[in-house]
Parts: sequence; C-alpha cells; structure tokens
Amino acid sequence: MTTLPFPTPVPMHMGALHPVEQWLTLLLAFGPFVVLGVVVWLRTREHAVAEEDSASRESPSSTARDA
Repeated sequence: MTTLPFPTPVPMHMGALHPVEQWLTLLLAFGPFVVLGVVVWLRTREHAVAEEDSASRESPSSTARDA
C-alpha cells in the first residue's frame, strides 16, 4: 500500500442546519432579488407618475395650439 505525501481531504458534514441558519441562508440567497424587485417596482411607479404629469402639462397647450 502506497502512502501519499499529503493528507487526503476528508469531507466532514456537520449535520442539519438549525432553523435560524436555514432562514439566514434563504435570506442571503433570495434577499437581494426581493430588494431588486421592490426597487424596480418603486422606480417604475415614479416614472409612470412623472410621465403622467408631463403629459398632463403638455395636453392643454397642445389643444389650445391646435384650435
């Protein structure tokens, strides 16, 4: 039998995660995507309101100009 000059790595499993650790793992995995979704939703709302305001400001002047 041949011995290796370096120790062989032994995978060690430390058991199941505690429920708090499971929640933290899920939070780390999916939290950034939830935050990104909220930011996109808020910015889309802001852009829609800004476009609506600019359209309402332009609407009366364009109708007065066309008449």
